[in-house]
Amino acid sequence: MKRRRFIQVTSTAASLLSCFPADLSAIYRKRIPGKLEKRALGSTGENLSVIGFGGIVVMDATPDESANRVSEAIEYGVNYFDVAPSYGDAEIKLGPALEPYRKNVFLACKTQERKKEGAVKEFEQSLKNLRTDYFDLYQLHAVTKPEDVETIFGPDGVMEMIVKAKKEGKIRFIGFTAHSVEAAMALMDNFDFDTILFPFNYVMWHAGNFGPQVMERAHQKNMGILALKSMAKGPWPRTGEKTIEKCWYEPLNNPEEALKGLRFTLSHPVTAAIPPGNENLFKMALDLALKFEPLNDSEIEEMKKAGSEGSPLFRYPMEG
Repeated sequence: MKRRRFIQVTSTAASLLSCFPADLSAIYRKRIPGKLEKRALGSTGENLSVIGFGGIVVMDATPDESANRVSEAIEYGVNYFDVAPSYGDAEIKLGPALEPYRKNVFLACKTQERKKEGAVKEFEQSLKNLRTDYFDLYQLHAVTKPEDVETIFGPDGVMEMIVKAKKEGKIRFIGFTAHSVEAAMALMDNFDFDTILFPFNYVMWHAGNFGPQVMERAHQKNMGILALKSMAKGPWPRTGEKTIEKCWYEPLNNPEEALKGLRFTLSHPVTAAIPPGNENLFKMALDLALKFEPLNDSEIEEMKKAGSEGSPLFRYPMEG
């Protein structure tokens, strides 16, 4: 990244950090007693539940377990479901479970392919697995390095396939997920995406300088902002065991702490947060989100202090 660009990004981050929390009056919110709040998704015209159903929740589940988890989420008011081919057998399990509700939900899928050739077959298989003939949202998945961005938009890059599929009516909206500030900013510079799915977390925000600059850019572009890692505490301790399945990081599994993590994320102009893929943590997130209220001034300071003392999963600038 050029020095001028680096200075611009870091100064933007500082300004946004100083004015947290962002004003939620900038995003449409619909609240129904006993159900999850719904929020506008950028300029798409869609309103999504503030908690999204990540496909990992049904990974390795039985068909009955998958059906029950999906139907329970629907009862809470979840209408946003997100899955990817890289989530084991999640597509295969989610397809039949979601089929009865397909017309009333917003279904997002992803690709980690960077070239058109590999993406075409994968895309068609995802449609088949999920028993649908279109995706509401299709996303570039886990873009991290700037050179990946060059490949994506280069000759025979995956964006050629995605744009073509949208013209054919197989995709309604185009988005991306990214695990670095550098990649997210480069992607937004290259294309007018409808959405971004990005880690917005109180520890990464305050201890890693990771997130504010991306959120501000996405907000300026009127994109739908979706959040990962709102319930992440940090890396698993090196000397400890990973005690929670389907979590490569240590999650906030104490309800009080998890609620604060969710409230931090959802106090920003974020449409929805996707909790960890562990089914018990997902269920906890559903219950906690029913209690959502923006953080007050004292809680803001508390979260800033706690976040600054934590160990972020990601940092800006990118390490290594």
